[in-house]
Amino acid sequence: MGGFGEATAVPWNTQRPRPLPTAPVRYPTQRRCFATRSTRQCGGAVGGGGEQGSQPPPLLPPGPGRCGARPAKPSPALPGARRGQAGAEEGRAGLFYAPPPPEPRTERSGEERSGKAARPPRFCRHRTHGYRGTPRSSAPPRAAPPARAQLHPDCTITCNVQKRFSSPPSTPIRGLWPSVSLSRCCYYGCAEVGSGAGQCGAGRSVAPSSAAGRLLLLFNTALWNKLLGKNSDGALHTRTLSASRRVTNSYIQGTLDIPLINKTVGQCLDETAERFPHRDAFVFYRDGVRKTFAQFKEEVDQAAAGLLALGLMKGDRLGMWGPNKYEWVLMQFATAQAGIILVSVNPAYQAHELEFVMRKVGCKALVFPSHFKSQKYYDILKQSCPEVENSSPGGIKSKRLPDLSTVIMLDSKLPGTFHMDEVMQAGDSSHMKQLRALQQTLSCNEPVNIQFTSGTTGSPKGATLSHRNIVNNANLIGMRLGITEQDYRVCIPAPLYHCLASVGGCMVSALHGSSCVFSAPSFEGKATLEAVSQEKCSFLHGTPTMFIDMLSQPDFDSYNLSSLRGGVIAGSPVPPEIMKVVSTKMHMPEVMVAYGTTENSPVTFMGFPTDDITRRTETVGSILPHTEAKIEDPETRKPVPLNTPGELQVRGYCVMLGYWNDSARTREVISDDNWYKTGDIATLDEHGYCRIIGRCKDMIIRGGENIYPAEIEQFLHTHPNVEEVQVVGVKDSRMGEEVCACIRLRAGQSCAADDIKAFCKGKISHFKIPRYVVFVNQYPLTVSGKVQKYKLREQMEKHLQL
Repeated sequence: MGGFGEATAVPWNTQRPRPLPTAPVRYPTQRRCFATRSTRQCGGAVGGGGEQGSQPPPLLPPGPGRCGARPAKPSPALPGARRGQAGAEEGRAGLFYAPPPPEPRTERSGEERSGKAARPPRFCRHRTHGYRGTPRSSAPPRAAPPARAQLHPDCTITCNVQKRFSSPPSTPIRGLWPSVSLSRCCYYGCAEVGSGAGQCGAGRSVAPSSAAGRLLLLFNTALWNKLLGKNSDGALHTRTLSASRRVTNSYIQGTLDIPLINKTVGQCLDETAERFPHRDAFVFYRDGVRKTFAQFKEEVDQAAAGLLALGLMKGDRLGMWGPNKYEWVLMQFATAQAGIILVSVNPAYQAHELEFVMRKVGCKALVFPSHFKSQKYYDILKQSCPEVENSSPGGIKSKRLPDLSTVIMLDSKLPGTFHMDEVMQAGDSSHMKQLRALQQTLSCNEPVNIQFTSGTTGSPKGATLSHRNIVNNANLIGMRLGITEQDYRVCIPAPLYHCLASVGGCMVSALHGSSCVFSAPSFEGKATLEAVSQEKCSFLHGTPTMFIDMLSQPDFDSYNLSSLRGGVIAGSPVPPEIMKVVSTKMHMPEVMVAYGTTENSPVTFMGFPTDDITRRTETVGSILPHTEAKIEDPETRKPVPLNTPGELQVRGYCVMLGYWNDSARTREVISDDNWYKTGDIATLDEHGYCRIIGRCKDMIIRGGENIYPAEIEQFLHTHPNVEEVQVVGVKDSRMGEEVCACIRLRAGQSCAADDIKAFCKGKISHFKIPRYVVFVNQYPLTVSGKVQKYKLREQMEKHLQL
């Protein structure tokens, strides 16, 4: 495959449970009746997936109109026991599945024969018993089975919810007992289920409406915690500090309760398109493009067949170069369907940068628009590939780009290129048949995307991600975010070539059925606010710089942002003051910080919607499931105590396959036992929350003192006149390095360097007070909004004549 070996990742877990079918399946199992104490064969009607025995029967509590039969002894039918291909983790993740209304009996009951109204279907044949032998005549009448309720699949301990929906939910119900009712609906599970009450992830109070309900809720929690060996941590969305497990050293492992998904990107899209065919999948607000999942799925297949018709094959690399356009997302999923590896190319690249990445990964095809702003893409390509002008479409032979043969343009047709419309029409029935056959050969462990690092630390590297990497990361992001049937519209102003948009936006959509709203081809604060207001988005993702720009809009107060609930701030350190303003002024009480790297697919740490403001402003949240993290001294490589800075390392399904065609640099960052060295200095507290202090390479060593720029940046953000600040180390002949603060002031404010130094005295250590204070209007940024500190350092040393 031209520079990259076969993937060797071994699945950690079983496949995701299938959705429950509408027709129930009977599972014979031994149960003991509460009333008679006898053990009999009981054929409980249970919704299950696949063949008989593939899903566990529910544990029915004692209640009116049922015997409450329970297992006489541990049985393979119980969740947590291994059954066929479904592993123990699958059982723990699902806990138990409550049945849909059971199928009618084939024989006619006495009431039917006598002409009376038929009884509700029986759950088992011991239905004469109520609570511990209560006769049927004295037991309260059994209510009709409630409509299926939805509980978010990220929950590990669930509350019992009775909630009617106008349409069936997309996920299986968990922990639903018809005899238990809660006063309010909870989508995430109780934060303190052990007490029988709590607060759900949406901030709604949750409590059983009756004493019996509270007892059953306690019974549910205690029994399953005992069976599964759990403590009462609560749901992943709603874990409180009092309930979270305590960490005793600088190592943490995420929960394994949620099964990993061993599917390709195309399989996930197919399933979601079946679930939500008429829901908006992608909206490009500025361009007026709106596609439902059904429309998008059809066009993805057409584009994939067209790529095969042009001669591209499984394993070939296709570069996507340009701003946020619908065709970018179309190519992202079309290449995944056809087994082609998408290469995300920075839309700001010039000729030498483009040539570097094209040669590095051996791109066979390149897709781009004719121009965007000052970028004339065709002219830039000609600098590295002058042969394109005299070539036939699909027949390019270039000396400097030897692998390139096909160029596709989105909005025009120039010499040597195909138009996008030609690609969409190229595939016929034979290519569609070829596509279907090819999909059967795809593995979730094969490469699907090469994401070039943003270049904040030097030359970009091609991080190679598999289907399994990004599918599972997107699934866990969506779960932690709290996407529901009601809140599923997400605004994405970040660039698509960046993981925050392509994985945190597009792939989350393919897994959870969320609607992605792209405000403009490139980030514009005004356009983003307008898109959120008009499209009624519930979530908004972006970098700190993007949020600062949105808050700085002169007409900010004129936009209706009341639909917002939460979102993600990621990409660079988030100043606490900015986090607080975003949370209150932008109506985003559940906004959280996410941390990760391109090499980790990308997110490894993320907050909870119910975290208090201190945790959300000072940390990057808690570890995601199926991920390990540890902190070591970067020099001695020994573990550090809690709350002690060290280099953060990560291991799990999320770690990339490697840097494409660069085994040496891969070995530098990934150890033999698959630990990825992030290069970030971090601490871990006793509750498992991580705090990023800075980059190892950004750390300033002044006269032997280690200084972390993020500490000084967070402090200077408390100055009333400071809008944004970046701290770098500049060379000094005596101290080795000195602290330089590069400050951008608020509009209309003025300040002097001495004022900043006076503000620091007595509040931070003397050696952390910046020796140099430089006021700037802008910082060198990547196209994704990250500050390039190595360039900023070079600019400051030149400006200060050091």
